[in-house]
Amino acid sequence: TSECEKYACCPLPPYLEDSGCVIEEDDNGGRPLRDVCFHLLKLYSDRSYELDQLLDPRSVTSDPLDFRLSWHLWEVLRALNYSHLAQQSWGVLNSSYAAQLESEGLWEWAVFVMLHEPDTQ
Repeated sequence: TSECEKYACCPLPPYLEDSGCVIEEDDNGGRPLRDVCFHLLKLYSDRSYELDQLLDPRSVTSDPLDFRLSWHLWEVLRALNYSHLAQQSWGVLNSSYAAQLESEGLWEWAVFVMLHEPDTQ
């Protein structure tokens, strides 16, 4: 409109959809939270789109320590030759998901996840 009012809500993660047109700010740099589907569309339109935003667990779930979908999504993206995730972010993703699996008693799967660690040391 001429007053620059919003006419649609931002693409919020599913757990924030019913909260109205609220922009949730990210603690790590002031980026607003967006739905994982929004990030996938951005990646499709720009192959160099930042993967850290896409793989942030809060783009899917309200639990910032739930790395299940983020890790599996990263593995799919890697298979599609997306490789511009920093090695440190990759290591954090692997170790966080492995710790989550280990805390659930699934240590065999935690070992499997750690076998994907890029740093062999």
